[in-house]
Amino acid sequence: MTWMDIAIQKAEEASAQGEVPVGAVLVNEGGVIAAAGNRVIHTKDACAHAELLVLRQAMQIQGTLYLENCDLYVTLEPCAMCAGAIAWARLRRLYFGAYDPKSGGVEHGARVFDHSTCHHRPEIIGGVQENLCAALLQDFFQQRRSS
Repeated sequence: MTWMDIAIQKAEEASAQGEVPVGAVLVNEGGVIAAAGNRVIHTKDACAHAELLVLRQAMQIQGTLYLENCDLYVTLEPCAMCAGAIAWARLRRLYFGAYDPKSGGVEHGARVFDHSTCHHRPEIIGGVQENLCAALLQDFFQQRRSS
């Protein structure tokens, strides 16, 4: 099982709970530090994106503000809010699955890491298992529209 497979599993779990199916996993050389799916609806917290949940959990576990030797795998291109948090956490690498032309903040929209005021830019690898990650989202929204 790859790290992205774990993120996909968390996205599927989020979907089963009625959440937008986005999952994230944070890893370092020792393995998985934290993994989560979106919890926005469950917590009634617009900031409970999978990426932020994972970053918060990892910082608490590691007892540090910075996660410099960590890599984040997420099923969807992070929004501007999550990209900002990724920069502040000083992640080493960001791997994401589906691109998000509407709300993405990395390759689309705000392009947070491209600004001269961004303090840290992780290495970015997009399109990891892109088709599967995109299908999770498409199926989720198609089911909601037909209900």
